[in-house]
Amino acid sequence: MTDVFKALADPTRRIILDELTARDGQTLFELCARLLTQHGLGSSRQAVSQHLGLLEDAGLVEVRREGRCKFHYINTDPLGPIVQRWLRGGDAAGSRKETT
Repeated sequence: MTDVFKALADPTRRIILDELTARDGQTLFELCARLLTQHGLGSSRQAVSQHLGLLEDAGLVEVRREGRCKFHYINTDPLGPIVQRWLRGGDAAGSRKETT
């Protein structure tokens, strides 16, 4: 779960996830172009690739190869335990209340 929070902490990575939500299955080139044209982010391909790698390590992005191209897809499954923890009150350690 820590990897997910770390991945979501960066605004550029959140924008990448927004782009994949809007249009899933993009290549690195497509993502870089959309980040520039839609959001004014002129990040290098290397920087975007590193962001994608961290998102992939956190399980938030899945990669599929087709020939020479890699397509990136959003995966929201890692967010499920976080949402359930907060919606259901979490476990005993995660839902401690302050006593006054």
